[in-house]
Amino acid sequence: MIDTHAHLDALDDPAGAIARARAAGVDRIVAVGTGVASTRSTLAIAAQNERVSVAGGIHPHQAAESESLDELTAVLAEDVVAVGEIGLDFYRDYAPHEDQRRLFAAQLELAAQLGKPVIVHTRAADDETAALLERFDGTVVLHCFSSPALLPVALERGYYVSFAGNVTYPKAAELRAAAAQVPPERLLAETDCPYLAPQPVRGKTNEPAYVAHTIASLAETRGEDVRELALRIDANAAAAFGLS
Repeated sequence: MIDTHAHLDALDDPAGAIARARAAGVDRIVAVGTGVASTRSTLAIAAQNERVSVAGGIHPHQAAESESLDELTAVLAEDVVAVGEIGLDFYRDYAPHEDQRRLFAAQLELAAQLGKPVIVHTRAADDETAALLERFDGTVVLHCFSSPALLPVALERGYYVSFAGNVTYPKAAELRAAAAQVPPERLLAETDCPYLAPQPVRGKTNEPAYVAHTIASLAETRGEDVRELALRIDANAAAAFGLS
């Protein structure tokens, strides 16, 4: 299995979490930075773990802060598989919308220059996210998918759609209905740890091992065999991120 989106640098004991993931059958992780410093920390973790790949970007919550694209560009010159997570978040409103738009557009341009896929965070900004992504010709991963209204655009454009632990929650019927519609070759699963622990471990600090619960929930929703779905998600992630 693979966890396609984990914030290992936000865990108290990333090495322990990686070991527990392997014991649970999660042998690959895409670890995601949320800023320049976060991406540097994530690269340091990955340097000690050959089955951990890194994505780096500046999160929309940090759009009004001082981290620069020049710094990010330098960090992304290292071995990263994607630019992200990047996007728009008009729900939390931690940064002015115009700053978020400007940063998102600039990072999309950077990803295009680098020939890298993007990992997109979008919340309460479906229309503007779709409009900005329309100009991007590369691979798009919609992470921690929680915008069913965005699904028709995602399916039409061939985006990867990644589901996190919130798809397992009892009240998430709309998300599960969306998960049932994603083509097999475009489905991904993630933890988004340390956040959004799946229902069987809800209330605990999330970690990569727990992606197994999300995959099991997706398999039940889609009427598929769990092992076959896990293998397909692994293959999809390899295709999306260029993993060996």
